[in-house]
Amino acid sequence: MRLCGVMQEQPKGVDRRLFADVVQIDDGLSTRDIVSGIDLLRRRHGHPHRIIGVLEPLQVQLAQARAHFSVPGTDVETADVFRDKAKMKDRLRAAGLPVARHMLVTCLEDALAFEAKVGFPMVLKPPAGMGAKATFRVRTREELLNGVRGLGASPAQPVLAEEFLQGQEGSCDTLTLGGEPRLVSVSWYRPSCLTVLENPWIQWCCVLPRENEGPGFDDVKLMAIRAAKVLGLDTGFTHMEWFRRPDGSLAIGEIAQRPPGAHITKMIGLAHNTDPYRMWARAVADEAFDGPWPRSYAVGCAYLRGIGRGRVVSVSGADEANQAVGQVVVEAKLPTAGAPKNDSYEGDGYAIVRSQRTEVVERALSIIIGKVRVHYA
Repeated sequence: MRLCGVMQEQPKGVDRRLFADVVQIDDGLSTRDIVSGIDLLRRRHGHPHRIIGVLEPLQVQLAQARAHFSVPGTDVETADVFRDKAKMKDRLRAAGLPVARHMLVTCLEDALAFEAKVGFPMVLKPPAGMGAKATFRVRTREELLNGVRGLGASPAQPVLAEEFLQGQEGSCDTLTLGGEPRLVSVSWYRPSCLTVLENPWIQWCCVLPRENEGPGFDDVKLMAIRAAKVLGLDTGFTHMEWFRRPDGSLAIGEIAQRPPGAHITKMIGLAHNTDPYRMWARAVADEAFDGPWPRSYAVGCAYLRGIGRGRVVSVSGADEANQAVGQVVVEAKLPTAGAPKNDSYEGDGYAIVRSQRTEVVERALSIIIGKVRVHYA
């Protein structure tokens, strides 16, 4: 099998050697440019076997390219219902799955009508957002109206208003092959993604507990499996955000048709002692699955950020943290001095830890975020 690429920027170094051929295009999010690039590769190498990619904003365009070349894979309708969060939640709710109440807001009157239904706090976001980016919590009518104006809500560009879900938050990631789940992994976020976005200094954690079955897990996994089926996924990864309310009930935040970000894909591999990238590629390219693999480890990631703006000046506490928990650290990247502060919730650095005991992972993460400090100026 030959790997060819259609890219807006040429890969460099070792990455370039992975590709038999690469076509550079002007706009990596343009279906027209993607199809043109694939067609050039088709003339050089023959008809494509699969057309795949991992970025969420690309899934509809990739499905359109597959349709153009009659290549197997997720179709346009399925890709669109995953990408459009309002359509997604309508489909899930119609199937009886619990989701936040929501409404597409096109004007101030819509916003006030939704306020009357759900009250405050609520959340505003783009219908095709990803990774909680451009997502805002609003607590008052003034914030609501300002947010709707600021996001430019209109019939041509609606804003998605949602009930604010509270409680424990995490993700459930599935690998599906031929419509059947082959791997399902539950993780915990501490604290929630929206809290992390609202407080860019918070150093937060994601934990994949070794325990992945039983009370507190099975209902989440069943919900993720049902959601993928309801939305029509045949083969691929899904990344579902879930909430467990204080009363114990569950709700789906949203679900994406892609491998998880924030190093969670890597963490899934570490937890199951396998190569997650090969696992995904085997599924989407070969329609094959080499597992199952036992959940042999708990894995966690601490995302390193700090108070302030500007560029990274220094990092303190790393040596002390390493002395305390270095024996369970499997990968770490400290923030780079001189680099501008990252506006992503993933922060400027990270540390991944692994142990056969979940409590050891949780304790190590607590020590890391308690000792490591990132300084900016």
